Amino acid sequence: MFDIVFFGEVGGALLLVQLLYWIVIYARPLRKAAKAAKTTKQPEKTTSCPPVSIVVYAKNESENLLKHLPSLLTQDYPAYEVIVVNDGSTDESESVLKQLKREYNHLYYTFIPEEAKYVSRKKLALTVGIKATKHDILLFTEADCRPISDQWVASVAQAYTSDTEIVLGFCAYRHVKGFLHQLIAYDNLINGLQYLSSALVRRPFTGSGRNLSYRKELFFRKKGFYKSLALHAGDDDLFVNESATKKNTRTVYFPESITEMLPVKRFRTWREMKVSRAATQRRYKGGRLILFRLEELTYFLLLGLAIAAARVGWLSGDWIPVAVAGSFFLVRFIVKAVILHKSAKRLQQKPVTSLLFLMEFIRPLFNIYVGIYRAFRGKNDYTARLKSRIR
Repeated sequence: MFDIVFFGEVGGALLLVQLLYWIVIYARPLRKAAKAAKTTKQPEKTTSCPPVSIVVYAKNESENLLKHLPSLLTQDYPAYEVIVVNDGSTDESESVLKQLKREYNHLYYTFIPEEAKYVSRKKLALTVGIKATKHDILLFTEADCRPISDQWVASVAQAYTSDTEIVLGFCAYRHVKGFLHQLIAYDNLINGLQYLSSALVRRPFTGSGRNLSYRKELFFRKKGFYKSLALHAGDDDLFVNESATKKNTRTVYFPESITEMLPVKRFRTWREMKVSRAATQRRYKGGRLILFRLEELTYFLLLGLAIAAARVGWLSGDWIPVAVAGSFFLVRFIVKAVILHKSAKRLQQKPVTSLLFLMEFIRPLFNIYVGIYRAFRGKNDYTARLKSRIR
């Protein structure tokens, strides 16, 4: 016989855990951003702003370089340079860079020959780009991304203090129609909220190379990517995980600080991106990732309990368990939907509220699928399987 008291106690406890996750943890960047919007002054346009070197990785990205580099080269900032690392491109990237160089004197570029092997090509390319920079503050993005404001450099540079060595930013996913794109956007938002929230309580554990800054001195003090040079991925998240501390890391989350990435057009491209990230996540130190996995576990436990209650209520004709289960899920869903909707708006990404119920169910299952896929393909963590973004 179904024990309604037991269900209420267990279900209530799981609901409380879920609400704590969403109200306390996931909503933290939203609360901080709202507070910062009221109290933080915009970056001052003075010549005292610290000089910045922007490093852009590109491989066969001629169209994106032509489209996005101008937004990097026309930032409203007094002292900065842009270094593009051309990783063995066989398209028109070289011609595009030469064309833009004639117009923008602060653009520089270097080339990594295709023959370079036995190390992660991207890490090699970034290391070469970093060595070519003139300034201590480095700002990273990729050729398929663009800043949404000409204050991007200023907003990131403003975050630096004498103790700051790493600044984490957010890269929004450009909105396009289609279920796959909405799932990727949802996954991107959740990942962003996780690492921003953790950094805001001085527990940084990862970041995104599409909007990431750190000091050149830190890079060489940590011997660059030495610990994971042969590993396919990890140029952004693993370096942050290894180098970030509670004292040296800050975040930026107001609109001017955000970049935007082009949509991923193919499922297999996103799958390979997820597989690469899964390979590096196994090497994370600390327990922040486990903390967020527990949120997914309590969600499925609550879902399973609700389904069991609904089944018993249907068979017995007692609709009290169904009403209780429904109220639990309704409260949780409303809280999560409101927080994600507002967070997406704050982080300049279109919300996916209408499909939230499907998204929150599919995303954890897809992560499990990625783990299984990675296991059966042989865990090629040390190969250059994802050689370039497939478009």
